[in-house]
Amino acid sequence: MRLRFYRESRTGLPHVHGHNVSESEVEEVLTSPDEDRLGEEGARIAIGQTAAGRCLRVVYVPDPEPDSLFVITAYTLERKALQAFKRRRRKK
Repeated sequence: MRLRFYRESRTGLPHVHGHNVSESEVEEVLTSPDEDRLGEEGARIAIGQTAAGRCLRVVYVPDPEPDSLFVITAYTLERKALQAFKRRRRKK
């Protein structure tokens, strides 16, 4: 799977870096997400855990190019969102 990242115009770096998330962590979550659902305006939301144990929410859209995704943002789940995710995982 090929990933492209939204880049900040000021720095040229992927937007995910502003949330202290690396490209490799995003790839880990997108490779085997615990949840993957429809978001707003055609975006998708994947939620999953990295090998290091961080729970991330990744917002992306399918790229027109086959087997490619455009990652808009990703960030660590915290507080209520993390608790809700863990509850949903227990129900499975």
